[in-house]
Amino acid sequence: MKKILMLAVLVAVASCGGGGKAPRNLDNACLLEREKPAYFKAMRRAERRWGVPVHVQMATIHQESKFIPNAKTPHRYALGVIPIGRQSSAYGFSQALDSTWEDYKRETNSWGAKRTRITDATDFMGWYMDGSSDKLGISKWDARAQYLAYHEGRSGYANGSYNDKGWLLAVADKVAARAEMYRAQLNSCGG
Repeated sequence: MKKILMLAVLVAVASCGGGGKAPRNLDNACLLEREKPAYFKAMRRAERRWGVPVHVQMATIHQESKFIPNAKTPHRYALGVIPIGRQSSAYGFSQALDSTWEDYKRETNSWGAKRTRITDATDFMGWYMDGSSDKLGISKWDARAQYLAYHEGRSGYANGSYNDKGWLLAVADKVAARAEMYRAQLNSCGG
């Protein structure tokens, strides 16, 4: 009986999507949806609330964290070997910075929100992209421009800071291509 109870607890914990592991099917939206239905429930909820399509959210989360709940930026090193902290405070599914996360919690009255919880991370992403749409005129369907504003911040986007970063423009193109791939896949499987 004890073994059955322990197995039931393990199954329940595993089904919550925790553990810091990425889903297996990052290149197939239909299989990803089957593997992580809670992720899609969260993204659809954010889409209803903020108007940001699921495929745009998916492509951005893929780029930012590969769907790893507790993703962190790499360490910085002094003299190439002495760790001196992380590259930024970006954390979780959405790689939200501490200051931007605090703005989100304050503006949405979401004081208990966690960056490692998919429902909060997708709501944050919807909130941020909705604001970029309002303030910068970026279509919520434009994964490339939304990603650039997400990465550079709205002021950086408005100033065109990304124009001098060829590597970032290439990443934004990849995000746009992945968003289109996810959109087509979700259309084919009814997602």
